[in-house]
Amino acid sequence: MKYIVKMSYTFSKIRLLVFGIYALLLVMAVGCNSGGTVSEVRPNIILILADDLGYGELSCYGQKLIETPNIDKLAENGMKFTQHYSGAPVCAPARCILLTGKHSGHAYIRGNDEWESRGDVWSYMSMIADSSLEGQRPMPDSTITIARLLKKAGYTTGMIGKWGLGAPQTNSIPNKMGFDYFLGYNCQRQAHTYFPIHLYENENRLYLDNDTVPPNTKLANDADPNEKGSYDNFSLNVYAPDIMFDGMMNFIDENNDQPFFMYWATPIPHVPIQAPNSWVDYYINKFGKEEPYLGDRGYFPHQNPNAGYAAMISYFDERVGQLVAKLKEDGIYDNTVIIFTSDNGPTYAGGVDAAFFNSAGPFNEGYGWTKGFVNEGGIRVPMIVHWPKKISGRKVSDHISAFTDIMPTICDIAYVETPDNIDGITFLPTLLGNSNQIIHDYLYWEFPEYNGQQAVRMGDWKAIRKNIKEGNLDLELYNLVYDIKEENNVADENPHLVKKMINIMDESHTQPEIDRFKMKALGDE
Repeated sequence: MKYIVKMSYTFSKIRLLVFGIYALLLVMAVGCNSGGTVSEVRPNIILILADDLGYGELSCYGQKLIETPNIDKLAENGMKFTQHYSGAPVCAPARCILLTGKHSGHAYIRGNDEWESRGDVWSYMSMIADSSLEGQRPMPDSTITIARLLKKAGYTTGMIGKWGLGAPQTNSIPNKMGFDYFLGYNCQRQAHTYFPIHLYENENRLYLDNDTVPPNTKLANDADPNEKGSYDNFSLNVYAPDIMFDGMMNFIDENNDQPFFMYWATPIPHVPIQAPNSWVDYYINKFGKEEPYLGDRGYFPHQNPNAGYAAMISYFDERVGQLVAKLKEDGIYDNTVIIFTSDNGPTYAGGVDAAFFNSAGPFNEGYGWTKGFVNEGGIRVPMIVHWPKKISGRKVSDHISAFTDIMPTICDIAYVETPDNIDGITFLPTLLGNSNQIIHDYLYWEFPEYNGQQAVRMGDWKAIRKNIKEGNLDLELYNLVYDIKEENNVADENPHLVKKMINIMDESHTQPEIDRFKMKALGDE
């Protein structure tokens, strides 16, 4: 590669039984048809995680302005889920839950934790000078991840993109959490620019030919916001998503003769708004003249923020199309499962106008409803599963699932035994069109940030607590069939359901090991 330098519960016995029967049938089928073995038919697995991509930001989920033909084709030829949930409404806990299969009442990482006791961790310049200031709170060394399970089972494992689950000097980095290869951002704060000074390749910094422009830099005082040249500092030489995508293509080239697992955790479309000029110009022509974003809500200014934001998503979509073309070129398309989803709902910061795009789709928009909150707009996310010859295409599922279910599903796809102490349930039967799909009694979330929150989804019902850190334990209750925007609180009319939801919240919460994630009103000490 050439670089430019410079559940509620586990159902363990049922899962093992289903897994055993499924694997046995596949062994028999393979043996009868080709004399082969299970290891010869294990599919490649690509898990694509977008960053802050809203439920309504893909054309196949109703988007009208942003064009996503390649992701739409995954849905057209696969299965689109309409009731899939992230594990949390922000980055780090969502990623921890995705990789470990434990919901936020059991997960080690339950919120964003920049580990500020180390020093000036928010200084971009300080992080460049001292790598010990990079990264987030690490997971324990013993953490079982999807990558560790697949690696142990003989898969070659790779990760491209944003990690956010442990600093460079800790054991909680991709290469020590099950990934054979890593190329991307170790630190979430470093990912606040797409033109960074460096990325990481495995455990080493990979320096890029970019100047040092810290996030939150504003326009020069004498700059004209209506002049394109005023924004030159925010579009530098080397676009990190290009480098990361090239790394993924090389990984596939080097491992296309054996089963591999690729976790593509793209930082797109998390702000700042920075995208290739070709796509920005395309959307300028489409949207017309805009009011410049001057950086008053963080990150970087942009002359055409709506065009720039749409450009980021279409650039990402273009790369998805190139990935699929690569799989076909290498002859591994038919034996590759692609799971596509997003870590949480759309943002409200950095110049993004979510209302303009209807980014949350059918849910309420804006601060208090989307990213950072356990309302539907913050945690219900798109999910598409594409599996040639297994999913016939144009399938839509209303099966209620969550990030906790990704681990057991991938394990079943790869014929790997799922750990007992997780909260997920495999949705492989749904993918295969079988009628024996086990469903969750409920889904549970807790989130210690944004003043403390809890939520439960049980059938058509959704319960929410907010402002827990202020001592509030009152419950809001919504029927999502009739009130998808969560505007009509019917808790007073349904005391029996309220009591049941409170019991679920009490049973699902365990005291966090990290003080930052504790909520005293829930009994944490």
